[in-house]
Amino acid sequence: MKTCLRSSTKIPWRIPLLLVIAIIFLCPIIEVCQAKPKPKAKDKDKDKDVDEFGDPKTGSDAFGGSSGSGGPPGPPKIPKEAQSCDGIYISYNFLGREKEYPHVKNTTAQSWAFKSQLQLVNMGNTELKTWKVFVGFQHKELLVSTDGAVLVDGDDFPAQVGINGTTIAGYPQADLKTSIDTAGDFTQIAVQVGLKGTQFGVKPPGIPMPKTIKLQNDGFKCPAPSKRKSNIYVCCRKDKKFKVNNRLKYTRKKFGDLNIMYDVLQTSGNNYMAQVTMDNDHPLGRLDHWNLTWEWMRGEFISTMRGAFTHLKDPAQCIYGPAGQYYQDMDFTQVMNCERNPVISDLPAEMKDNEKIGKLPYCCRNGTVLPKTMNETESRSIFQMQVFKIPPDMNRTALYPPQNWKPTGVLNPNYKCGPPMRVEPSEFPDPSGLQAKVLAVASWQVVCNITRPKEKQNRCCVSFSAFYNESVVPCNTCACGCDNLPEDRQCSTKAPAMLLPPESLLVPFDNRTDKAVAWSKIKHYQTWDPLPCPDNCGVSVNWHVDADYKSGWTARMTIFNWGDTAFEDWFVAVQMGKASQGYDKAYSFNGTMLKDLNDTIFLQGLKGLNFLIAETNGSKPSDPRVPGKQQSVISFHKRLNWHLNIPAGDGFPKKLLFNGEECALPNFVPAKNGAIPSKRTNTIITFLFTSIITLFLIR
Repeated sequence: MKTCLRSSTKIPWRIPLLLVIAIIFLCPIIEVCQAKPKPKAKDKDKDKDVDEFGDPKTGSDAFGGSSGSGGPPGPPKIPKEAQSCDGIYISYNFLGREKEYPHVKNTTAQSWAFKSQLQLVNMGNTELKTWKVFVGFQHKELLVSTDGAVLVDGDDFPAQVGINGTTIAGYPQADLKTSIDTAGDFTQIAVQVGLKGTQFGVKPPGIPMPKTIKLQNDGFKCPAPSKRKSNIYVCCRKDKKFKVNNRLKYTRKKFGDLNIMYDVLQTSGNNYMAQVTMDNDHPLGRLDHWNLTWEWMRGEFISTMRGAFTHLKDPAQCIYGPAGQYYQDMDFTQVMNCERNPVISDLPAEMKDNEKIGKLPYCCRNGTVLPKTMNETESRSIFQMQVFKIPPDMNRTALYPPQNWKPTGVLNPNYKCGPPMRVEPSEFPDPSGLQAKVLAVASWQVVCNITRPKEKQNRCCVSFSAFYNESVVPCNTCACGCDNLPEDRQCSTKAPAMLLPPESLLVPFDNRTDKAVAWSKIKHYQTWDPLPCPDNCGVSVNWHVDADYKSGWTARMTIFNWGDTAFEDWFVAVQMGKASQGYDKAYSFNGTMLKDLNDTIFLQGLKGLNFLIAETNGSKPSDPRVPGKQQSVISFHKRLNWHLNIPAGDGFPKKLLFNGEECALPNFVPAKNGAIPSKRTNTIITFLFTSIITLFLIR
């Protein structure tokens, strides 16, 4: 009985084995096909409890904004390390990058398109006016756009910022109020700037971060920033030693080489009257036939203008643009300008008394703005314009100045302008004649400073010659650039300029080639194949050492105008180094020593000689064109520096400017032995070497 029962309930060993094999094969299939189990509440919120800095998140931020998923989006989370900041909190977040074309194997040459974000938060108790932040880019970055800011130095996009970094300023939100005054309104105390650009090198997984970030506003101190992976941040606090003028409601006016004021004189709902004033405050700065351009950022257009004019009148840009959609009944054919980037010029002198567009002080001089060292009354230029706005800026207090200001001239210094800064309203005399002052509705200042021209980007050049050497050291090859050479011209942009016979200075470069080659053969100088390219300068100055004697020496300066534009009231500024102290007299020019400006000799034409004509045709059709020319002898004495060595370089300018533009100087001075000119440094080395040998032989 027991035996039968056990045999009937016994399970064959093959059945469990088959079940185990079936489970092994079916489990992966079941796991793939079945729905993913819902995470637990704790797991679901686990990722949300930690922010991008690894800090725990809270239901509400320090400024009252909700950070939960059910409410409206709150302001960006500030790391807990920075919440103790009692000044201006600045952070730079690297958001990502993508490889650009062309793809190369060299890591340092590979370009990447990157995106980043700059954030400022005013966590102090003082309003920050016209904020400016320096970002120390260091990976050959090329900025393409800045959303919510502009470049302070006025560079166009794309802008090279990866060598020395760049400073950006806020626009349109230039001021950051305090949390106290706004009840914690994050939109008024903080700003976010989106940056896009290109950077090179830094192979992934490396992150190309800037070297530093800091606030550039006066009265703040910034420590070394803290870094964490793709984030760098700093808290800039007020400098206790900095004296603040509490009477000023707006930013203090700055001082620059060229100061431009944008004053709103009248305002209504959809338009306002503005006055632009340019003041030349540099003793050697100048503008001739100036052109001024800027960029309207909010769809504005110029209706009428007095004291100046725009180069283009195209009503189509208004008719088919946002302005035409709003002002449907306006006759845009009578509008002055509809361009986003208008080009504005001064009126000629004959329009000064025109009742419609003239009759404005400091206008109508054909674009001439002289330095105050020449004529203080002609160092200012003014024009007025009526500007129309489009929605949403239809309130009379909605006033925004244009951005990206750029003044240019025919042959003038290169100016770089910062963004407009809101300053105290300008004061004007009461037009009724009463002893009263009239304030502008609003005023902005644009500060422009002169920048030194880069190599081969000058617009004038200098050649050297001397009585003790028959050859002339000409202007450098491509001193003023070689971008617009004819296609049929075969020349070298790197070959040094060839020495010239003195008479060749009077003929254009195309006629000098044969003379230069022949002169090199006669003097056994080296020639080049292909020959060097021309200097391509519109104005050249020859400095010739005429005599050198015991008590003094003389030089002859000749100015050549190879361009099509004549120069009225021209000037030349010369810095001679230690030789400047011996300046005595200029015979055909009016010369003045500017001791406060590195002993600069300021030269301008006397009455009747202050006009430098343009290049003209020769007396015969076959003759080369003749340049405009002015010349004078300049004498120096040696009473204060008898040890001058004129042939070694003391008799030649260290810096020379024509109408404020710095001219390119040769790399050599004429050698006294009549051979190929030697570098000034080589002369010094030779002198030292000779002295050492002499002392050795004496011993």
